[in-house]
Amino acid sequence: MRTRTGLRVAAVVVLAALAGFPLYWMLATATRRPGEVFGDSPRLLPDLTRLDDVFTGATAGVPMLRWLSNSAFVAFGTTLLSLALAVLAAYAISRFRFRGRGMFGFALFATQMLPEALIIVPLYAIFLTLGLLNNLWGLVLGNTAFAMPVAVWILKTAMDAVPREIEEAAAIDGCSRYGMLRRIILPLIAPSLAAAAVIAFFDSWNEFLLANTFMTDTEKWPASKGLASFVGEFVTPLGTVMSAAVVFTLPALVFFLLVQRRIVAGLTAGAVKG
Repeated sequence: MRTRTGLRVAAVVVLAALAGFPLYWMLATATRRPGEVFGDSPRLLPDLTRLDDVFTGATAGVPMLRWLSNSAFVAFGTTLLSLALAVLAAYAISRFRFRGRGMFGFALFATQMLPEALIIVPLYAIFLTLGLLNNLWGLVLGNTAFAMPVAVWILKTAMDAVPREIEEAAAIDGCSRYGMLRRIILPLIAPSLAAAAVIAFFDSWNEFLLANTFMTDTEKWPASKGLASFVGEFVTPLGTVMSAAVVFTLPALVFFLLVQRRIVAGLTAGAVKG
């Protein structure tokens, strides 16, 4: 038993090390001096005394803070809009019986089979007609179209696990459908709401294709496109790229650490009945 437990712990440690090594190497590269990046004997341990230089290098000559604020606007806007639409759609699929219900659910599922690149040209034409090019709200709408269906299925599964008798008792007391949703259903599926919010947030925080296609104004770039702009045709300042990547990763990493428990609880909600 002890041997089996030890092997499991060792496997977890190895997997965690493999998963965390890119982040570690990114931080180690960001804290090196310019001459050490391509040296014969690179520094393996990050120089934590140079953390101030990491933030200075990431923002030197580029509006990095502006790009981060744009990314935050798109990510939070996508999350809020996706949840607002997904809650209503999930409640309708879970609680109502109507013609085309199965087809509607399948259509939401089918959207995940289509890569973004497949519809980028017609989407560009739509954005051009509506004046949404170089508009952060355009990115919010575009990212919502891909994040919302996933949120719908997560919330629908959680709502299916909520007994209908609770709503029937509330209806007897005169509670409206909206009141049931707001006062009963949403508090009970809070972990699933958190899981859906995290998925929508990270999907829009890391999104690149739409941002690269629709945003040409440097001041309107999200940080994902700003990072790509460091890569040059002949020269790429690796130290600067890694410094900017560290700054770009920190907000998302902190956000994930704060809500990681709710992610697991929300994704497993409704998986086991009894």
